[in-house]
Amino acid sequence: MSSSLVESPRTFGDMMRMPVRFYKTIGEDIYAHRSTNELTSLLLKIYLYAGFINFNLLVCGELVFFYKSIQDFETVRLAIAVAPCIGFSLVADFKQLTMVVYKKTLIQLLDELEEMHPKTLLAQKAYKMADFERTMKRVISIFTFLCLAYTTTFTLYPAVKATVKYNFLGYETFDRNFGFLIWFPYDATSRNWVYWITYWDIAHGAYLAGIAFLCADLLLVVVITQLCMHFSYISGRLEAHPCDPDQDEENLSFLCSMIKYHDKCLTLCEHVNNMYSFSLLLNFLMASMQICFIAFQVTESTIEVILIYCIFLMTSMVQVFLVCYYGDALIAASERVGDAAYNQNWFQCSKRYCIMLKLMIMRSQKPAMIRPPTFPPISLVTYMKVISMSYQFFALLKTTYYRD
Repeated sequence: MSSSLVESPRTFGDMMRMPVRFYKTIGEDIYAHRSTNELTSLLLKIYLYAGFINFNLLVCGELVFFYKSIQDFETVRLAIAVAPCIGFSLVADFKQLTMVVYKKTLIQLLDELEEMHPKTLLAQKAYKMADFERTMKRVISIFTFLCLAYTTTFTLYPAVKATVKYNFLGYETFDRNFGFLIWFPYDATSRNWVYWITYWDIAHGAYLAGIAFLCADLLLVVVITQLCMHFSYISGRLEAHPCDPDQDEENLSFLCSMIKYHDKCLTLCEHVNNMYSFSLLLNFLMASMQICFIAFQVTESTIEVILIYCIFLMTSMVQVFLVCYYGDALIAASERVGDAAYNQNWFQCSKRYCIMLKLMIMRSQKPAMIRPPTFPPISLVTYMKVISMSYQFFALLKTTYYRD
C-alpha cells in the first residue's frame, strides 16, 4: 500500500497551525519557550515590538482625527466613519496585551491540552476528533477570510482605485488617499515618496491589527474545540460504562479516573475564563459601537463606501457570533457530563459509587463557561444582547444626528 494512503494521527500542532503561523507573521511566537534559536526569537520580538509601536502611533493619529472631527458638525460624519476603525484597533491592542499578560497561563494551557490530546488513530476515533476538527476548520476559514478581506479592502482600495483612474481612465493626477482616516503631524501627501512610505506604514499597521484581532479568537476556537471534545469523550465513556454490580472495584476505579479527568478539564476552562473574560467584555462593548457606526455609514453613504463597510459589518457580526457560538458549545458540552452520569445503571452499584457519582453530577450543574464582568456567560443569548445594544446605539445616533 502506498504510504500516501496510510492515514496518520493528527497532532495538537496540526490543530494549532493556523494561529501559530499567522502570529509569526507579526513577530509573535507562541512557542518561543521551545525555540533553540535565540537569534530568531530575538529578531521576532524586535519585529513585534516595533510593529506595535508603529501601530499605536497610527491609533493615536486616528484618535486625534476623531477629536478634531467632532468639533464641527460639518465633519461629524468623518468622526463616525473613523470610529469603527478606532474600536477595532483598541480591541486588537487589548487582545494582544491580554496574550502578553497571560503568557504563562497560555503556555501552561496549551502544554496541558497537548499532553491530553489523543495520540493514536484509534484514540482519535474514540474521541470523534475528525468531526470536531472539521467544524473548527470551516469556522476558522470563514472568519480568517472575512478578517483579512476587511483589512485588505480598507488598505489597498485607495491605491488600486487611484492606479486604475490614472493609468487606464486617463486622469491627469494620481489621487494620494489612504484607506484609514488618520491625522499626521506632517503633510503625508506632499511628495510621492512620503506618500508611499506612509501608505505602506499604514498597511503594515492594518495587517498587524487584523492578525492580532484574528489570532486571539482563533486560539479561543482551537482551545474550546479541544475542551468540548474532552467533555464529549467523558460523556460517552460514562454512558457506555456497564456498571456491573459484581465488579465494584473496577467501577470505582473507572469513576475515579473520570472524575479526575473531568476536574482537569474544568480547571483548564477556568484558565480560559481568566484569560479571555475581560478582553471579551471590551470586545462586546466595542462591537456594539462598531456595528452601530458601520450601520450608520451603510445607510448614509455612496454605493462605493457601502460595499467596503459591508465587509467590515459582516466581520464584526461574524466575530461576535463565533465567540458566542463556542461559548454556548462549551456550556452545553460540560452540562452533558451530568446527564451522561445520570443515564448510567447506577442503581445497581454500591452506595460509595452512587455517592461519588452524585458529587460528579452536582459539579456538572455548574457548567464550564466564560464569564465577562457585568455580562451574562458567553452564549448565543449574549449575541442577541450585543445586537440589541447595537440597534439601540444606532437608533440614538440617527435621532441625535438628524435632530442637530
